[in-house]
Amino acid sequence: MVIRIAAVGDVHLDEDVVGRFRPALEELPEHADVLLLAGDLTRHGTEAEARCVATEFGGLAVPVVTVLGNHDYHCDEVPQVIRVLEDAGITVLEGTNTVVDTPGGRLGVAGVKGFGGGFAGRCASNFGEPEMKAFVNTTTAIADQLGVALREMECDARVALTHYSPVPDTLAGEPPEIYPFLGCYQLGQAIDSAPTDLAVHGHAHAGTERGTTPGGVRVRNVAHPVIKQAYSVYHLHPRSTSGQVSTMSGSGISQPWS
Repeated sequence: MVIRIAAVGDVHLDEDVVGRFRPALEELPEHADVLLLAGDLTRHGTEAEARCVATEFGGLAVPVVTVLGNHDYHCDEVPQVIRVLEDAGITVLEGTNTVVDTPGGRLGVAGVKGFGGGFAGRCASNFGEPEMKAFVNTTTAIADQLGVALREMECDARVALTHYSPVPDTLAGEPPEIYPFLGCYQLGQAIDSAPTDLAVHGHAHAGTERGTTPGGVRVRNVAHPVIKQAYSVYHLHPRSTSGQVSTMSGSGISQPWS
């Protein structure tokens, strides 16, 4: 049995973009059992832009699960953005999880926006000024929420959905100086704390699609500027009752961007 996961991030919708994704999205049931959105759904995080997202991604024939990105926080209208998305039937995760029944098995998705901080050897530390400690404490708290949300699910396959990257691999192509603002190693640790099968993120527009956590979990950067299509599809083979680890096949190009 196979669980088919479509994913895209960083679509940055506003009125001038509405309708560009929809033709490909209407064909989703032929290619995928669920659609994951990896944040930065809007340009500035306004309620009006969220309505554009609801128009584009609401009412699809497959479940849609999302996290927000930094752009979605910009105008301080997060509650309004979430309300509009949820009214459109889109599940919004932040330190929470959901389990989706698919023909291939029960898919568990745990999600957080994530935060910056950097990676091993080149990361912020919880030392010094209160502002630096607050920065790192925010990163740690969000990662801890992701770890709990992943571990507590009962499902056949498990996916971590974030906006910020959990590994430096998928940032290759971005200036190294901004890596600390694109992700953090704590997210990778959280993902490795559970039997996670796939991690999906966005945010790094100039990054690389493929990476791996230190624990061996496959990571995919699905930012739209990276995958250059309406969505990519990934196939998970759920673990058996004997506890066999899932495998993943293909980057599953399904729909070209037009």
